[in-house]
Amino acid sequence: MAAEHGREPEPTASGGPLRGLLVADFSRILAGPYATMLLADMGAEVVKVESPGGDDTRTWMPPVRDGVSTYYLGINRNKRSIALDLRDPDDLAVAQALADRADVLIENFKPGGLRRFGLDYDTVAAANPRIVYASISGFGTGPGAALPGYDLMVQAISGLMSLTGDPDGSPYRAGISVFDVMTGMHATIGILAALHHRGVDGDGQHVEVNLLSSALSGLVNHSSAYVAGDTVPYRMGNAHPSLFPYEPLPTADGELVVIAGNDGQFAKLCEVLGVPELVDDPRFGRNQDRTTNREELRPLLLERLRTRSKDEWFRDLIAAGVPCAPINTIDGGVALADELDLHPVVEVGAGDRAVPSVRHPITFSATPARYDLPPPGLDEHGTEIRTWLTERQDQP
Repeated sequence: MAAEHGREPEPTASGGPLRGLLVADFSRILAGPYATMLLADMGAEVVKVESPGGDDTRTWMPPVRDGVSTYYLGINRNKRSIALDLRDPDDLAVAQALADRADVLIENFKPGGLRRFGLDYDTVAAANPRIVYASISGFGTGPGAALPGYDLMVQAISGLMSLTGDPDGSPYRAGISVFDVMTGMHATIGILAALHHRGVDGDGQHVEVNLLSSALSGLVNHSSAYVAGDTVPYRMGNAHPSLFPYEPLPTADGELVVIAGNDGQFAKLCEVLGVPELVDDPRFGRNQDRTTNREELRPLLLERLRTRSKDEWFRDLIAAGVPCAPINTIDGGVALADELDLHPVVEVGAGDRAVPSVRHPITFSATPARYDLPPPGLDEHGTEIRTWLTERQDQP
């Protein structure tokens, strides 16, 4: 456990900017564990409280690595695990002792689900008024409290699926649980803001986030189109409602994402394609003109793009300052990040237990992220944590 909480930490390459914070993680699946992994990477001591059956994602397989779900591995590094049955009085006492000592508690039980265990915000804060208590739900604590909070439900209900897929085809979900990840990031932001407030005023507080609110915020220009412009966006495939070109376009041997985010980029695109006259065409000179007249402009661009390969166009367009990109699979994305010296893959832990993982997304000049502990086995640190809490309870 962290030094400020009664025990020297294990050696680390860097303490991280959150060193000294103790996080009691009562969350499972994705949004909460993703948030606590971000905090753990930044130096917080995270105790992952699991039921005796373990986090659900331990069983979400394939794919696997050495018999362990890669889903679980992807969001649980730098944590210590303790298995507790909250229905057992002794285990419940351990959970309550952990909550009493934590700087942060994060949970994603159904709203009100922890009240019967004395682990709700009001009860925990009465004993630990400096606690930053973060609750993640699917649809808030009002009439939506009873709804299960699955990302796919929120993608459907929020309107995201209505925007995803071919215009004449079926709605599609995003390729990842995008709102779980987004809500986890919002939870992290809220926790850090509340910790700053505590540092100024000394008081903890309750931070609440929910998937639907994160979704509506994350739909950005589309939700704004409705609430500010009274316009309901619709499915456009890979096209953008406000920019053109901003989509994959076919070349001689496959598609290439081509972007003209402003008039200057469009002029460079036309120069490389060998059609500079399009810049002076009143139908295409400004972005709003190109967007309005996209069906007239698209075939003129395709006529030129189909004369060469996507790799040739990629090389020349990038050299001219025109945003474009090949459509990679995940391995290609990781490979390119490596080529760009972003060092996307890190080893977490050491020796036989080392696990490859994706690098923390934030770079700190003075307090870099750490990669000390591989994702824990179920109850791997249970004895250590119980002993530490008992020692703390015995202190005068």
